[in-house]
Amino acid sequence: MFGKKSSLIGLDIGSYAVKIVHLMEAKGTYRLKDLGIAQLPPSVIVEGAIKDPDEVQSAIKKLVTNLKTKVKGVATSIAGWSVIIKKVDLPQMSEEELSENIQLEAEQYIPFNVEDVNIDFQILGTSEDKADRMEVMLVAAKKEVIDDYVTLIRKAGLAPQVVDVDFFALENAFEANYDATESGGVALVDIGATKMNINVLKNGVSMFNRDASIGGFQITEDIQQRFGLEYEEAEKVKLGMTSEKVSVQDLEAIFVSAATGWSTEVKRAIDFFYATYPEETIGQILLSGGSSRLPGLDALFNKDTNIPVAYFNPLAKIDFDTKVFDQQYVDYLAPQVAVAVGLALRRVGDR
Repeated sequence: MFGKKSSLIGLDIGSYAVKIVHLMEAKGTYRLKDLGIAQLPPSVIVEGAIKDPDEVQSAIKKLVTNLKTKVKGVATSIAGWSVIIKKVDLPQMSEEELSENIQLEAEQYIPFNVEDVNIDFQILGTSEDKADRMEVMLVAAKKEVIDDYVTLIRKAGLAPQVVDVDFFALENAFEANYDATESGGVALVDIGATKMNINVLKNGVSMFNRDASIGGFQITEDIQQRFGLEYEEAEKVKLGMTSEKVSVQDLEAIFVSAATGWSTEVKRAIDFFYATYPEETIGQILLSGGSSRLPGLDALFNKDTNIPVAYFNPLAKIDFDTKVFDQQYVDYLAPQVAVAVGLALRRVGDR
């Protein structure tokens, strides 16, 4: 029942930053209690794998201390090479039957030993052209990576209760803030430091998803190499700091090159979606993730795909006190905390 389960901190541990969101339920709505972000040094998390747990623990502890949050329960998520998400076609069966048979069914779709992964699923519905078949979203995550995240969070003084995947956390945030029954599909495009995820939803159900190993870190690297800067200075230049060492014209060329590559990847994914589902349409692209704020990116995506583009606001229907949270700060952070919001919507005892 609404409001009966304990609230959790949504903790998004990305390759570039740690984000925390805490939401409270009240009278059928959600209210923002805590919101914060802490940057991580480069290479402490690579492709979803934690390379320097002490550095990540320190960032989490400092962020929790600064926010003064008293809640210890955490919902977090993983992504990258350790997670396989695949839409599969299976014989019709009940959820209980699928739970009993999921490992056997998963073996043919997952490139890992099934003993080494945790497997979950979401029944999407009956296959469009086969009444005796059903579409299932299959998710497999490497146990060792999950264990690394759980151990790290415990050492940071928190209590992990839910381990999700970024893909579903974004869906969760979308469902809480947008009308999922609007005509046409919506493409959620999340661009982080080292990865891009494209997820096409229709009526709140995922029809297509694709990951690409590209993101904002490639811009930072290009700036470092082009102008001979250290990482920290290159990152500041990327975010708008001026420097005598940096040519505005050359910097713009780096931005344009990255944005063009990202747009090409999105267009390729959408073209593949249309080829697979020729009867379907995408009515809107929603951008999220820290790297989605690249100037002009929304206009470029719109030009290349001919689809309206907007920024995903995962706090659109979340109340907050403007005396506590600065409106401009919330607006700026919103697209970056979409995963964290989706996680904060989870509750203890959720499947």
